[in-house]
Amino acid sequence: MKLVLIGDGESPHLLKWARNLAQAPGLELWAASSRGFSPEFETLVPAARRLALNTSPDHGGGNLAVLMQVPKLGRWLAQVDADWLHAHYLTSHGTLAWLAKRGWRLRAKIVGSAWGSDILVTPDVSWAYRWLTRKVLAACTLCSSDSAHMTARMLELGATEVMTFPFGLDALPKQGVRKQPWAFFSNRGLEPIYRPASVIQAFAAVAGQQPEATLVMANDGSERAALQAQVQALGLGSRVSFVGRLDAKTQAAHYARSRWFFSLPRSDSVSVSVLEAMSHACVPILSDLPANHELLAEPAASQRGLILSEAELQALPAGLPERLLELAEEADAAGAVNRDWVARHGLFGPAVQGFLARLKALDAA
Repeated sequence: MKLVLIGDGESPHLLKWARNLAQAPGLELWAASSRGFSPEFETLVPAARRLALNTSPDHGGGNLAVLMQVPKLGRWLAQVDADWLHAHYLTSHGTLAWLAKRGWRLRAKIVGSAWGSDILVTPDVSWAYRWLTRKVLAACTLCSSDSAHMTARMLELGATEVMTFPFGLDALPKQGVRKQPWAFFSNRGLEPIYRPASVIQAFAAVAGQQPEATLVMANDGSERAALQAQVQALGLGSRVSFVGRLDAKTQAAHYARSRWFFSLPRSDSVSVSVLEAMSHACVPILSDLPANHELLAEPAASQRGLILSEAELQALPAGLPERLLELAEEADAAGAVNRDWVARHGLFGPAVQGFLARLKALDAA
């Protein structure tokens, strides 16, 4: 079976798919990137099987420079003659796959993997984006989604078949580092959609009652300077650290010693960062999104983490320190349950095996 990944070859998410697919027996993996390719692709997909379009797409789709590359992509795909075009992020790379298949009458079937905002946000921006999303979903023989909530939305928009599984971890991390009881970690982007200012506000509420509380803010974004000013204004400069983007090893060390993990976005599907934190036995503090309820639904959410409603986020710091103090009494047990949940539901390798089995069954039908 010949499969072409179509996505952002500089993204760690596409690299993760490539890493798992490259190991599959009986699969010949190719890749087309709207940008370039990260160096790790060199060992996974030979240069002769890669196409870099070298554009700078907006993840919301509609980027003219990307659409102008359709002829180049279509000609290349016609030579590849693949069985499957596997497009990642539907309103950009899904559009490329759909247009190339139509324009060059490719025999390949399309499988589309949704990443979150391409389904949960973009279709509601305008009727044109909604129309485009429906067209791409209709062109997909199969889709994948990382949450039941997003799957339901894809079916509403016209998807025929959707496989649901988290964009999980390659393996459970090793344990052995002692948790710091009031150490907090957050690594979502420092952009408005992730509400980092609310993370700092929530931490400030706890820090006022827990003198040993510390917060590490990883990642970067347009709000970093404002957030640093917010921290200084709150008198928390010695207790909040901005560490920028981290390599995997350094990030794992922060997960390992942190007891608590903040993730408060306005919109999201199942977050890989939350899964990583849970695998390190962290207790997550999350915004009230359907996918977050899926993560903490089994057993009861109150035993494994905290979901803050929109009203609670607006009313910070009311009640948060007391709620965390109650959770702290059973934090070790909660962390162990979270790690076990990831072991049972959040590993990516078994999910990819099931995904490939479904592609083969569709080919044989």
